[in-house]
Amino acid sequence: MSGQEPYARGIVPERPFVAVRPLHGEVVAVLGVSFPDRNLELEPFGSRAFPDGSIAEVCVTDDTEAKPGRRVPRAAYLGFVRFAEGGVVTVGMTCRVGEEIIGEVVGFDGVHAPNHWNIVVRSDRFANGAERGLSLGQAVEFGLE
Repeated sequence: MSGQEPYARGIVPERPFVAVRPLHGEVVAVLGVSFPDRNLELEPFGSRAFPDGSIAEVCVTDDTEAKPGRRVPRAAYLGFVRFAEGGVVTVGMTCRVGEEIIGEVVGFDGVHAPNHWNIVVRSDRFANGAERGLSLGQAVEFGLE
């Protein structure tokens, strides 16, 4: 048991981070797909590190119960984001694209890892990247408010 990942063991508090540098990126691909029955399985982890130059996929859910370790039925995909300078994204961070606050990070889906991670954001607006009018090169920020 001692070798098991600490988030999976349940020994890490729900929000252990007291300070995290904002992570800045830019949109490198816009997606126009939404799935009412995607059933993402959020990993038990409350954070993920993204190295310099890494790319992540960002999607939203409107599931009010979404959190690490839970299944998320609905997902609308915003697009892919490249982080020139790496950092950490944690549950509870706010996701902003351009001037729009998308919502709060609720977890991570690793179905495509090691190629990339999905960052799952809870949003009151269930809309994909095309529906939101996202564009290539748009600034993206994950930060603690």
